[in-house]
Amino acid sequence: MESLVCVAVWAVTLAAAMASILWAYRWSHPKANGQLPPGSLGLPLLGETLQFFAPNPTCDVSPFVKERLDRYGNIFKTSIVGRSVVVSADPELNYYVFQQEGKLFESWYPDTFTEIFGRDNVGSLHGFMYKYLKTLVLRLYGQENLRTVLLADTHRACRASLGAWASRPCGVELKDAISTMIFDLTAKKLISYEPSRSSEDLRKNFVAFIRGLISFPVDIPGTAYHECMQGRKKAMKVLRTMMRERMADPGRQSEDFFDVLIEELRREKPVMTEAVALDLMFVLLFASFETTALALTLGVKLLAENPRVLRALTEEHEAIVSNRKDRDAGLTWAEYKSMTFTSQVTLEIVRLANIVPGIFRKALQDIEFKGYTIPAGWGVMVCPPAVHLNPEIYEDPLAFNPWRWQDKVEITGGTKHFMAFGGGLRFCVGTDLSKVLMATFIHCLVTKYSWRTIKGGNIVRTPGLSFPDGFHVQLLPKN
Repeated sequence: MESLVCVAVWAVTLAAAMASILWAYRWSHPKANGQLPPGSLGLPLLGETLQFFAPNPTCDVSPFVKERLDRYGNIFKTSIVGRSVVVSADPELNYYVFQQEGKLFESWYPDTFTEIFGRDNVGSLHGFMYKYLKTLVLRLYGQENLRTVLLADTHRACRASLGAWASRPCGVELKDAISTMIFDLTAKKLISYEPSRSSEDLRKNFVAFIRGLISFPVDIPGTAYHECMQGRKKAMKVLRTMMRERMADPGRQSEDFFDVLIEELRREKPVMTEAVALDLMFVLLFASFETTALALTLGVKLLAENPRVLRALTEEHEAIVSNRKDRDAGLTWAEYKSMTFTSQVTLEIVRLANIVPGIFRKALQDIEFKGYTIPAGWGVMVCPPAVHLNPEIYEDPLAFNPWRWQDKVEITGGTKHFMAFGGGLRFCVGTDLSKVLMATFIHCLVTKYSWRTIKGGNIVRTPGLSFPDGFHVQLLPKN
């Protein structure tokens, strides 16, 4: 009897093992109505997530992507956080994906990203709702408001902040300082937030959120991902309380963008829900300061390392000041639009910064492209760094060379070879604001100050850009 039991146990164990092997095989060898791109899906469930998040201490393409480009070519498959994904470094496929949004592809992010940003975040919305929200946001970030309001506000904020930093004999950690400046500026426009008058340190919650935004998705105390989720929870609580107070005050006058959303919610048949409005505010508060602050910090580091670029940039801005009747007057729109070399510098900074390591879409049906099949339901990760740092597209791609943009047509949307601000229907609505912020900050910096690096400046990509040791500089007023 005992021997029969042993045989039965062995048989069950063998069957379970065979089932596991079969399941693992099917995972690594998915069926498709055509030839899948080359590549590996890695381990079941885990995929190649660990390799994807491995740190990279350079401005170059991540080892994860570079190794697979060398092995498989510009289009390959992988699996990240439990989802099968086709990674594209192919400019033609990238452009096709952007142009076919709403037809063959739709905006999509892995479930972990959706949990972070909220189920109703603007990146997960499609069709009419997305266009409706984009139109609302352009009331704030569109060219007209930039010209008449935001340029002057930005100039005052940059001038005041740089003056305060220059008074610190021990210098300033630039990334954190710029983030604070931009957050205070944009949060005031978005929700009338004044840090000195608020009992909540709202920016602190966003800093916690950002630290774990692109991290391994393990939601347990002590992990960056858990800290990220807690930061979002606390920030959303502040926004939710603010919304209730405003909704309960029908006589309130419109003062900021949040009031614009409240007016939309009070319509007889509102188009959006309160959840959509809250998630939109959260995304705008995040996006308006972190990406631009990272790019500007890297930009100051690159300028310090490239004196020829700094000299040319300074000459352009000193010429603008010398042509004014009042040298201390605020920056005008005409002056901003005249900054030809500054525009080239800005494009070169964001090309090298590659703040967004991947832009995700999902195939709505089987897609045939260059002999490969992208199955319906699979994710597609457009990889901007692999295009921006491709030596076949940009000569000596790791060099900081703003002159490469000389006499190029102004980029007003994503192109096959430049997608720092996205592309297609979802070209970033904050692009013009980011350009104004960068140009204004540079103007105030190079006309009033010189600077020296005290410590830090090392970068790490995991895969997002960060300065783990900070970037500490001392500002020195010019005579």
